[in-house]
Amino acid sequence: MATIDDSGRSTVTDTAAPPRRSRMRGGLVTIGTVGALLAAMGLTVLGLGAADNAVANYDASSWLWSAARSEMARVNGVTARVDTRMEIPGARRHPMQVTQTDRLLILRDLNTGQVSSLDLATLQITATTRTTPGLGVNVVLHEDAAFVVDAVQGIVRQLDPRSLTPVGEPVRYPPGITGGAFDGKGRLWIAIPSEGTVSAVTAAELPSAPADGGGLSPKQVETYTVAEPSHELVVSTLDDGVAVLDRTSASLVTVRAGETVRTPLAMSSAGTLPARTSGPAVPVTVGGERRVHVVADGSEVRQFTVPGSGDRLNAAVAWAGRFYCADEASGTVYAFDGAGKLVDTIRGKGMTGPLELDVRENHLFINAPDSSTARVVDDKHQVREVNKYANDVLGGDPPPVPPPPPPPKKPKVGKPSAPRSVTASAGNARARVSWKPAAANGAEITRYVVEGGGQKHEVGANQRAVEITGLTNGESYTFAVHAVNAKGAGPARRSNPVTPTAAVPDPPAGVTAEARPDGTVLVKWPAANGQGNTIAKYAVTATSAGTNAPAGESAKTELVVPAGELEYGTQYAFTVVAVNDKGAGSAASPVSNTVVPFAPPGQPVELRATTVADQRGTVAVQWSPALDNGRPVTKYLVDVGGKVSEVTDTQTTVRGLDDGQSVTVKVKAVNEAGPGPEASTTARTVAPPRVTVTGSSATATAATVTFTVDAGGGQATCSLSTAGEAARAGPCSSITMPGLTPGTAYTFTVTASNAAGKGTASRAQTTDPLYGVATCNNGASGPEASYCDNDVAGRNGNEVFSVPRQDNNRQVGWAKPGTRLKAYCKKSGEEVYAYIYNDNKRSTWWVQVEYSGRNYIPWAWLNLEGGDNINVLPTC
Repeated sequence: MATIDDSGRSTVTDTAAPPRRSRMRGGLVTIGTVGALLAAMGLTVLGLGAADNAVANYDASSWLWSAARSEMARVNGVTARVDTRMEIPGARRHPMQVTQTDRLLILRDLNTGQVSSLDLATLQITATTRTTPGLGVNVVLHEDAAFVVDAVQGIVRQLDPRSLTPVGEPVRYPPGITGGAFDGKGRLWIAIPSEGTVSAVTAAELPSAPADGGGLSPKQVETYTVAEPSHELVVSTLDDGVAVLDRTSASLVTVRAGETVRTPLAMSSAGTLPARTSGPAVPVTVGGERRVHVVADGSEVRQFTVPGSGDRLNAAVAWAGRFYCADEASGTVYAFDGAGKLVDTIRGKGMTGPLELDVRENHLFINAPDSSTARVVDDKHQVREVNKYANDVLGGDPPPVPPPPPPPKKPKVGKPSAPRSVTASAGNARARVSWKPAAANGAEITRYVVEGGGQKHEVGANQRAVEITGLTNGESYTFAVHAVNAKGAGPARRSNPVTPTAAVPDPPAGVTAEARPDGTVLVKWPAANGQGNTIAKYAVTATSAGTNAPAGESAKTELVVPAGELEYGTQYAFTVVAVNDKGAGSAASPVSNTVVPFAPPGQPVELRATTVADQRGTVAVQWSPALDNGRPVTKYLVDVGGKVSEVTDTQTTVRGLDDGQSVTVKVKAVNEAGPGPEASTTARTVAPPRVTVTGSSATATAATVTFTVDAGGGQATCSLSTAGEAARAGPCSSITMPGLTPGTAYTFTVTASNAAGKGTASRAQTTDPLYGVATCNNGASGPEASYCDNDVAGRNGNEVFSVPRQDNNRQVGWAKPGTRLKAYCKKSGEEVYAYIYNDNKRSTWWVQVEYSGRNYIPWAWLNLEGGDNINVLPTC
C-alpha cells in the first residue's frame, strides 16, 4: 500500500513482490471493489455530508493494509483506534500503489496496470486509465498535479487527476530512470543513472475543463550532475530539494537551493534512503552493517549502530527529532534521538515480517501487514498499539498467522567471484562491454569496475553494460571487469579483444518484445544494414527501473530470454546492438515496448489439511499464497480424495467424503500462464468412535464404569445406560450410575457419539448387598428391662415373621440385638411402634431379610447401613 503525507509524498508496500533488496510491499485494492470500499467509508461516518465525510476520513487518519485478512483498516492517529474495517474481495497479497491527499486518491493496480482516480469529496471514481502492469511504473500526486513515472521507458507524464487524461507533452529521459517523488516545494525529482544526473520537473497548470488535455506541458526545470555515469542511484526528496545516495561511490549528494554538496560515507555495503525525508538531517541506512549514517549540512555528523543481527533493516525514517529504524527479522522498531542514542524499542505480538513506517497527518504509523496489530507514534513519541481486527468495528478474528520460518543460516562471507561472460563489441571510437553477474559470496556486491584502454569506470551493482568512449579506431583493446563487495575486490575476467572502427553497421530500426506464458521473453528486430560487412550477431540489453544489463546475444533477428533470467512481475524494455564480422558494433536501437515477464505460479506453501471435528465426511484445507510469478493468481485447484473444486481464497472446506476416510489433498495455483506445481498433504475425516471398557466397581446403590474412547478425530460425547434406568451423560473416561438396587446384577452399556456416528461397549456388574443391624433399646426399665435379650411369655425381642405382621403363629424366630441381617427389599405391612426398640422409630415398612430363608422384620427394629434410608430398597 502507498500513502502520502501532508506534503504529498507516497510510500509503496507489496507483500507479494519478487525478492529483491529494494522492494515494494503492501496489498491490492482491485478497481472492481473500489465502489464497495467507498460505500463502506461513507456509511461508517453517520450523519455527515460528503465533504465532511471526506475530512473525517483523512483527518489524522491512515488506511493500513492487512495481508492475512485481505482488508483495509482506517486508523485514527489521535485515538489510536480503528473506526472502519473493510474486506477487499479477491485482493489477498495483491500489490496496489495508493497515493492520496486530503481531496484526491489515486490507485494503481500493479497486477493489471489500471489507474483509477477518486474524488474524496464525492466518494466517486472520476476516471480510469491503463499503464503497463508490474513494477517499474510509479504514480505520484501533489496538490492538483498527478504524474505517471515510467522508469523503464524513461517517460514522465503529467495527468489531470480529474480525468486521468495527459496534460501537454511528457518529459523524456533515457531508459532506466529511478526515483519519482515530490519535495516540499512541489518539484518532482528524477534520477538518471546512465547520465549520473538528477532532474526536477514542475507541473503545468490544469486546463479549465477536465477532459481538455491540451495547453501547457510539465517542465524539466533543473538538472544537476551528482555521480559518474552508470552509477547506482537512490533518491529521497527533501523539504526543499533532493538527496541522492550514490551507492557505487559510497557518497550522499544533496541538492538544496541549487547548491550541490557531496558527503563521502564509510560504507562497505549498499545503503538505502526513505522515499521522503523531513527536516535537515538525511538518514542513510546500511543494512549489511546495521548502521545508520546521518548527514546534515553536507557533513556526516554521526553514525549509530542498530542492535540485533542480520541485514533486514528498512530505511530509517526521520520523525519529530528522532530516527526510527525497523528490523523485519525480529519485528522490532528502534528509535534513536538526534545524538544517535537508542531511546526506545518498539516491539509487540505479531510484529514479524514486513514492517511499514509512514509519516502522515502529524503521526508515525507503524504497520505489520502480516499481523493484527499496528502502532501509532505521536509527535511527543508516545507509542500506542492498534488492534486492526477490533471486533466492535467489523468482522471477527483473523485466521491464525503461521509462525515465520527460521532465519536462514548465515553463509560464509568472502570476496565476490569473477563476473561471467564478459564480452566486448567495438563501435566508432568506442566499445560496449557487458557481463553477467559475479557470485556475491555472502556480501552484497556494491559496484563493478571496468578497466581497459587506459580508462577505469565504476558502475552500479545492477549496471552490467557500459559504453567506453574516447578510443582510437584501428587499435585493439581488451577490457577487464571485476566486482567489489564489503570484503574487497574479486578477481577480474577479461573480454574478447575488439578493434574500434568507423565502419560500423546501422542499429536495428525497431525492437519488439513479448512476454510468453512459459516465463521466457521473445525479443525481435529487423535485420540491420551491415554497411558492406556481414552482421555476425546481435547483442541485446535489458533495461528496468534504474538498471541496464545484458540479456543475451543471437545470430538471428530474435532472442529468447530464458525463463528465470528476468524477474517476474518487473517491467523490462530492450535495446539491440548489431555486431559485424569485424567485431564492430552499431549504436543502440530505439528502446522496445515494455513487457512484464511471467510464468505459471509457484507451489502453494504451508499446506495444511485437518479433520473438521464436528462435521462428518469433512476436511478443512488452508495454505499460504503461491508466488504469482508476474501475473495475479486467479484461482486455486483443490483436489481432496478425487473431489476437485476451484476457489479464489487460500482456504476451503470439502464435504461429502466417507466417514474415517484417509485422503490425499493436492492444491495448485493458476494464473494467466496456467497451473503451477501442486502441493500435497494427507488428511482424515471423522470416524465413528470406538469404546473400550477398562473396569467397573459398585456400591449397594451405584455402579461406576471406566473406559477409554477413540474419538475418530471428532468431538465425542458419552453416556452410560442400563435396563430400567434413565441414561446418564458424563465425561468420556468414567461415569457413575446412581439409584440402583442392592445386590442386583446389571449390564451397563457405554455409548460414545460424534459427527460420524456411535460406538458402544458393555460391562456386567453386580451391586453390593445391603445389610441392616437388629436394634433393641436395652435401656428400658421395669418388667421389659430384659425383653430384648430373653424369651418371655407372648413375644420375643426383634422377632422375625414370615409375613409383614406380628402374627404369633407366623413367627420364625428372633434376632439378638446387634445381629447383622442381609436386606433384600421392603414391603408395606402392620405399623410397628418401637417405643423400646430403636429410639422409638415408627413405620409400616417391613424389610425382607436373610433369616431362616427370606422373612420379614419391622424396619422399626432394623437400622439399615449407609444411612438407614428405606427408600434405597426396592419394593418386594
